Amino acid sequence: MHEKRTLKRDYMVSAIVTAAGKNRRMIEDLKVRKMPPKHKLLMDLHGNPVIIQTIKNVLNSGVDECTVVLGHFSREISEVLDGFHDERIKVIENPNMNVELSQTLLNGVKNVKKGLCLCVAADQPIVTTETMKKLIGKALTYPEPDNIVSVLAREKTGYLESAQGLGMPFVCHSKLLERYLPGRDDNLNPILRDMIGDGVVFYGFPASNKLELVNINRYEDYLKVLEKIKKVKD
Repeated sequence: MHEKRTLKRDYMVSAIVTAAGKNRRMIEDLKVRKMPPKHKLLMDLHGNPVIIQTIKNVLNSGVDECTVVLGHFSREISEVLDGFHDERIKVIENPNMNVELSQTLLNGVKNVKKGLCLCVAADQPIVTTETMKKLIGKALTYPEPDNIVSVLAREKTGYLESAQGLGMPFVCHSKLLERYLPGRDDNLNPILRDMIGDGVVFYGFPASNKLELVNINRYEDYLKVLEKIKKVKD
């Protein structure tokens, strides 16, 4: 059931969850610790795999649909997603596994309806629903919702003059992604720099806690997030 919304909705709000990475650093860490190899998105967070915790947070933000984009380890991740049921979720796979984040996002954009897009990395389970709601709300209430990127900021906040250090999660209109992603096989930050250089408005929100800025790449990242979620549940 969709959560009751308090904002006037003139735009469809879709989520794109990227889950296509190689998992290289986590496998390296587990090997050093003589632990069985496991995909970081399938590691347990007190009853929820990492990717399921992220998706739950996304769905609770009130999005109309959620497209999860897979690549490497798609079979293993799909098996977990098959057990999580929500009519808003669609799972797709990159045609080519060996692509950068820009192409994974582009494949997501091609599979959502026109409107605002909440873009989240699947290894960001500690980004709160409240933060996602803030990102969405800023884009919805801005006078030109198709010319703003609302983003979780890592340094300066408010209206930004630089995209330095920025990444996911962020919200922007699908038109912006359709304009800047094609033909790029790159990480996200250079694309955001191009946007801001062309006059796209950027607004940064501060993290509600330091771990919101952490992607689970290393085993130590996982342990920190595991402890944080335990404290929240306690």
